[in-house]
Amino acid sequence: MVQSLWEQEKASELQGGLAQLVYRSNIIGTDRRVCNWGGGNTSSKTTVQDFRGRDIEVMYVKGSGSDLATMKAGNFTGLRMEDIRPLFERDEMSDEEMVGYLAHCMIDSKHPRASIETLLHAFLPFKHVDHTHPDSIISLCCADNGRELAKEIFGDRFVWVPYVRPGFTLSKMIAQGVLSNPKAELVLMEKHGLVTWGETSEEAYAQTIKIITEAEDFIEASVNEAKLFGGVKHAALEADVRRSIAAQVMPTIRGAVSDAKKMILTFDDADDVLAFVGGAKSPELSQVGAACPDHLVHTKVVPLFIDWTPNPADIDGLKAILKESIAAYKKQYEAYFERNKNEGDVMFEAAPRVILIPGIGMINTGKSWSNSKVSGALYHRAIAVMRGATALGDFVSLSENESYNVEYWPLELYKLSLAPAEAEFSRKVAFITGGAGGIGSETARRLVSEGAHVVLADLNLEGAERVAGEINGKYGEGRAAAVKMDVTSEEAVMAAIAETAITYGGIDIIVNNAGLATSSPFDQTSLKEWNLNMNVLGTGYFLVAREAFKLMKEQAIGGNMVFIGSKNSVYAGKSASAYSSAKALEAHLARCVAAEGGEFGIRCNTILPDAILQGSTIWNGSWRNERAAAYGIEPDQLEEYYRKRTTLLVNIYPRDIAEGVAFFASSKADKTTGCMLTIDGGVPAAFTR
Repeated sequence: MVQSLWEQEKASELQGGLAQLVYRSNIIGTDRRVCNWGGGNTSSKTTVQDFRGRDIEVMYVKGSGSDLATMKAGNFTGLRMEDIRPLFERDEMSDEEMVGYLAHCMIDSKHPRASIETLLHAFLPFKHVDHTHPDSIISLCCADNGRELAKEIFGDRFVWVPYVRPGFTLSKMIAQGVLSNPKAELVLMEKHGLVTWGETSEEAYAQTIKIITEAEDFIEASVNEAKLFGGVKHAALEADVRRSIAAQVMPTIRGAVSDAKKMILTFDDADDVLAFVGGAKSPELSQVGAACPDHLVHTKVVPLFIDWTPNPADIDGLKAILKESIAAYKKQYEAYFERNKNEGDVMFEAAPRVILIPGIGMINTGKSWSNSKVSGALYHRAIAVMRGATALGDFVSLSENESYNVEYWPLELYKLSLAPAEAEFSRKVAFITGGAGGIGSETARRLVSEGAHVVLADLNLEGAERVAGEINGKYGEGRAAAVKMDVTSEEAVMAAIAETAITYGGIDIIVNNAGLATSSPFDQTSLKEWNLNMNVLGTGYFLVAREAFKLMKEQAIGGNMVFIGSKNSVYAGKSASAYSSAKALEAHLARCVAAEGGEFGIRCNTILPDAILQGSTIWNGSWRNERAAAYGIEPDQLEEYYRKRTTLLVNIYPRDIAEGVAFFASSKADKTTGCMLTIDGGVPAAFTR
């Protein structure tokens, strides 16, 4: 049940109406049962001094494109009320005209563009107004008998407004309804949401929570858990079985939904999802339509509900059904677009954003991890709404054309146009072994800087988690993940690849980088030392590449592998026969992968660095002393020794290798495979012949 989050002590410390508006907005948005991600809007009318020192009445309203839970003062738009009020006398006003008019009402041109629902707030004669999308209210507003039930709950305290797309007409309808009902305390917007108000921020928030609670209490008294969604048809599989199946099928799904552009996937098996996907009536219920217009942009009109009887032994059957179902969904979406398109409309990707699998859970798709999570979060709200609406009556939604006009609404398309252009590695997932080390961590930062999502695999889990935390702190939650992995363990490698599949849906880039190094004269090289180099640098690279190759074939959208070899891949290093031989193995293994991967669009290339001392765990161990001894110098003289032996007289750093990886992984190298790129400053002895 929704609870008030208002803290009087905290609120009393806030100075000015805008600060309290920010506080109110944040606590409203914090509980997604009250307001959808990115949806809803709040306002406050107050008096400020303009640039000439005059007192003027200003309304601060949520700016377009922000989220109530996280927005700050700079996300609100201030508008002069004396300029807005005359609009109430108009009979009509187009969206484009309204947006242009409101731009002239702003007190500061640097403020964000005002919400499309600005006039909803402006036309109501109250100082503080909240427009939200509470689960309980939308359940009522999406029930076929919702208006009649609202009378039972609220008596004559509410105004019911039939569905109209947000804009001038809806704003005026709401204001006229409230002005004609002196007892009105709230507005119920059919298939849309709730409007409440108060004379102070605290009163407005308290009213919002009060109304939501009244609706919740009424709905819960009507719920019969045993009959929800038609009763249980398919029980959820055990948690470990669900995750295992999801990891196996997500690369298949990712390939099927990635057409012109790749998609990032997320998996969700929360209790409410499992209850819904197991319901007897859920397949039909899920196809009624979106629970709220705000959902459409992220979830599409309907999800894809997979017709599958849970059976852990039938993974291949599930994969086949998924491929067929996704292809059919795309055709249906294309037909929907053709039936409803307006001149100039360009179709979005036709693949589903929400995929529901009985016994397993929900898989969401998006251009990024965060975007995919938003689709999932909004479908949680849809499930809650369908739960409430079906407890009250029959769930109803927008008509097909109404849905289309929301999904392809010019003002929503304008928001999308403001998004920055996608970078080179946007929508791509990179799996980096040795991710906690100097080259691995620097490569991760380099790829993420151009849009990638990365998985840092390392025996040193704490170090990998630290790097992932730094990346997520800078670039946003979910951009990097850490996993513990021993490259010499087939079981550990398979588990890490599966974990990546369930985290992001698949893999596009493999950076085979984990390593070690030992140094001994040839006749003093023990079998243990030989095997150690071969296991880590040979078998380890083989296992990671093989498992990634399988996954990339399953995705059927190509792939890219970059092996971090060494100068010693082509040069017989002194007193390093085990290391040099293993590094030569890596380079040839990469060529073998390239030879077999071509027909599947899988490229594989190798980088040959030399003497990367900075940030390296290898060079911080005995290898430094062993190499110095081999050259007859002191360990602290190594860096200068290596610099002087290059033709360019330079040292090589992790960022230099990261640049090489970025090149091979990028579109610039789309036609390059089986290649070796030397990044060693120019060591003549290692020139390829």
